[in-house]
Order: sequence, then C-alpha cells, then structure tokens
Amino acid sequence: MSDDFNYVFHLSHIDLDGYGCQYLTTKVFKDIKCYNANYGAEVTERLSEIYDNIKSLKVNQELKPLILITDLNLTTKEANALEKEALKLGAKIVLLDHHGTGKNASEKFAWYYLDTTKCATTITYNWLREQFSFDKNEEYRAIVEAINAIDIWVDSSKYFDYGRVLLGMISGAREVNRVVFANEDREYKLHLIEEAKNILDKTSLDEAPIELDDKLHFIKKDFFKGLKNDTKDNLVASFVTNILTKNKEDMSVIFNGKKGILTYSTGNTSLIGNNFLVENEDFDFYMDVNSRGGFSLRSNNKVDVSKMADIIGNGGGHPNASGGKIENYKDNFVYAKFREFVQDYLNSKEG
Repeated sequence: MSDDFNYVFHLSHIDLDGYGCQYLTTKVFKDIKCYNANYGAEVTERLSEIYDNIKSLKVNQELKPLILITDLNLTTKEANALEKEALKLGAKIVLLDHHGTGKNASEKFAWYYLDTTKCATTITYNWLREQFSFDKNEEYRAIVEAINAIDIWVDSSKYFDYGRVLLGMISGAREVNRVVFANEDREYKLHLIEEAKNILDKTSLDEAPIELDDKLHFIKKDFFKGLKNDTKDNLVASFVTNILTKNKEDMSVIFNGKKGILTYSTGNTSLIGNNFLVENEDFDFYMDVNSRGGFSLRSNNKVDVSKMADIIGNGGGHPNASGGKIENYKDNFVYAKFREFVQDYLNSKEG
C-alpha cells in the first residue's frame, strides 16, 4: 500500500484517542500533515482545508496523497462528498473508526473501516503493523493498550488506571489554543503522550499512574521551557508570545487606525497581552475573543481600550484592560475566517 501514496493528510479527533492515532502515524510517515476536528461542521471545514493543501502541494510536486481519517465517523452524505473530492484530487482514502454511528457509511464505502470493539488508536496501530510492518518489537503496544482501556472503558484491563491519568492529561492540556495554534497544540499533546509512554516503559504498572500524575506538571513545563526556568504561566505566556510575534502580520486587525493582534480563546489575557505589546511596539492593542463573542482588550498606554470596548461591544473597564461582547457573533473553526469576521465587525463600528 505504501507505493500508492507519498504524502499523508491525517485528520483525527481532539481527544486522547484522536491524538493517540496521530502519535503513531507521525512515527511511521515522514511526509505527513495533521489536522484535528471535533464532530459536526468542523469536520467539513478541516476536510476543505485538506483539499486546498493538496491542491497547493500538487503544483510543486508529483503528489500522490492519502487522506487518512481516524476516530471520526462520517455520515453517508459526508462520505459521498469526500469520495467525490478525493477522485478529483487523485487521492486515496482510508478511514479507521470505532463509532457505531458510522455503520451505514461503512457498509457503503470500501475505504471506511469500522470496528466497534476497539478504540481508534488500536485500530490505527493494527493497520500500521499490517500495512507497514510498524512496531515489530511491540514497543508501542503498552501505551496503545492504556489508551484503549480508558477510551472504550475496559476497567478490567491492567492498563485502565494508567489510561485514566492519560485521559485527564490530554483533556487538561489547554495551555495552547488549538484553533489559533493548531500545529503547536498538537505538538504539545503528542509530546505529552511520548513522555507518558516513556514513564510506562520504565515503571511498574502499580506505580506508573502515580508517577505520571506526580511528574505531569514538570513534563508540561519542560515543553514550554526556553533558556531559563520560570513559573508555568510565564513559560506558556512566553511560548505563545513568540508564536504571535512570528505570525503577527497574518493575525493583525485595525480599528480607527490603531493596529492590534487578534487571538481566539487564548486565555491568560493580561500576561500574554502585556508580553506581546511590550515586545512588539508597532502594535497598539491585544484582542482575545472567546467562543461566545466575549472579548478582552489590552493596551500598553497606546490606546484607551475602555473607550474602544464601549464602542465595539457596549463594554468597558480600564484604559489598558477592558472587555465586552461582539454583537451577533458567529463562531468559526478556521482562524482566517474568524479574523475576517472580526475585522469586518470592527470596520462597521468605526466612526
């Protein structure tokens, strides 16, 4: 099968099982680009993103793409649309899932593999072993078993307790926003799984859950640590600020001639906003919008954001720290579309 494609576009879910699948595929495929989505409309958005990326890459190389989907079920309608697009793009499709809601689609499409008795990470692991001779020494079997035990709730498994810590580890990894910083967020979560695997390899099963739980704070800090140690909040703020600085022109918005940077549900607004504005004197304000349209504004004595908040969202606060709410806000899973919406909204409020 490896001769049939030379580039993998891997879409997976946003939980432990979904990232577990990508943890494995990134060990096997050199040329791979990963994406993540929750159910519903976001799956369609991410698939559209994949189609666009395939088209752009085809311009520069002889591309034989594989669209790999794991831990996400499709409706028959969605599967039909995917197959039509893949045919146009000359792409193969493989879908590996365990959700029974995909039964109808799985019966219609040969590329749709469904097994409700295993988690998607286990299904992906078996597929990689069968098709690509992955993990002949079964180095990854234990971490896969732990993910399987918690994801389909096999509480009789000897790996169940470890799986419980893994589950909380990923669900609690909210330091990096997955919409704005998708690649960095995924890298972070795969790093956590890698470190959890290392602990499982070196520790008895009785002690491994406690060991991981005890070390998790330091594992997280190690990912964000630069040249010096600091509190985790400060390390995360510096990490995010560096990403924002690298991408600031693509993330900028304008209001009444003032230039700001726009983030989505990033959190820690005061710390990150202040860090960014201090390091980027060409920017006047920092704006973070959450999924319900609530926004936080920060400035560094360059613009009175309390007045800005009043104008754009009936809000207020202090000259350097304010907030409010965007009228008729429409949430979006794609940052570029989110930014376009907010810029249009800001334009409508200029006076």
